[in-house]
Amino acid sequence: MLRDVASESGWRPAVAALSSIVGTGGSMDRATPGQMQAASELLSHELEVRSDSRHARLLRQAKFPAVKSASAFDPSDLQLQEGYGWEQLLGLEWLGQSQDFVFHGPTGRGKTHLAIALGMLVIDAGKSARFLSCAQLVFDLKAARERGRLDERYQELSKVDLLILDEFGYIPLDSDGGRLLFQVMSNCYERQSMVLTTNIEFGKWGAVLADDKLASALVDRIVHHGRLVEFKARAAASRIRSCWEQEGRLGRATLGETRKTSVLRLERIG
Repeated sequence: MLRDVASESGWRPAVAALSSIVGTGGSMDRATPGQMQAASELLSHELEVRSDSRHARLLRQAKFPAVKSASAFDPSDLQLQEGYGWEQLLGLEWLGQSQDFVFHGPTGRGKTHLAIALGMLVIDAGKSARFLSCAQLVFDLKAARERGRLDERYQELSKVDLLILDEFGYIPLDSDGGRLLFQVMSNCYERQSMVLTTNIEFGKWGAVLADDKLASALVDRIVHHGRLVEFKARAAASRIRSCWEQEGRLGRATLGETRKTSVLRLERIG
C-alpha cells in the first residue's frame, strides 16, 4: 500500500496526510478513486521535494566558486584522446569506473569552467562532488593535522564521487605540502574520480610536489587509469575580443586598454 511505502521510507508528513485521507485505521485498498489520486499526488510531491532538497545539499557541499554549464562551453577548443569524445565526457560513465582526468592547458582556456560544469552534471545525476584549489587543500590539510584530524579529513574527501582539484602547480609547494597533496590524489586511485586542472606538463610535476619520486608515481597512476584533455585552441581572450568586435563594443578603445580588459576577464574565467 502507498501508506506502507511512505512509512517504510520515513516520510512522516506523508503518512500523517495519508491517514487523514483514508482514516487512521483505513486501508488504501478500500479508498475511492479520488482518495487514490490524492495519495499518489502527495507521494509524488514528497519525492520531488526530497529530490530537490538532496540536490541543493549536494550543491552546497560541492562549494563551487561559480555556476558553470557544459552547454556554455565550446568543445571544439578541446583535444581529447583518440577514441574518446565530448558525448562520452558528458555521459559520466567514467564516474562509475573511478576514472581521472587531467585538464591541461594555458591560463584562460576554460579548464576550471569545464571542471565545474562536469561537477554540476555529477550532482544532477544524484552523486556528490567537491571543488578545491590545490593551494587551499594543502592549507586545510596542514590545519587538520595540527588539530589531530588529518585522517578524518582524508576520510571526508574519500567519500565524494568526484574530487575536483583546481590550479595544480599555480603555487609551488614545499615537500611537506607535496606529500599531503599526493596522499589525497593517491587515495583517489581506482576508488573515486578526480579532475585535475593544471598548466604544468607532466615532466615538471616534480617541481610542483617538491619530490620527483612522488611526481613519477602520481603520473603513472593517472596515465594508467585516467585521461588527458588538452585545452590548446584559441585563448579565451581571443574569443572575448571576437565577441566584442561582433557587438561593436571595441569602439575607440586603445590596444593597451583592450589587453588590460582581456586580462581582467581572463582572471575571472580562470
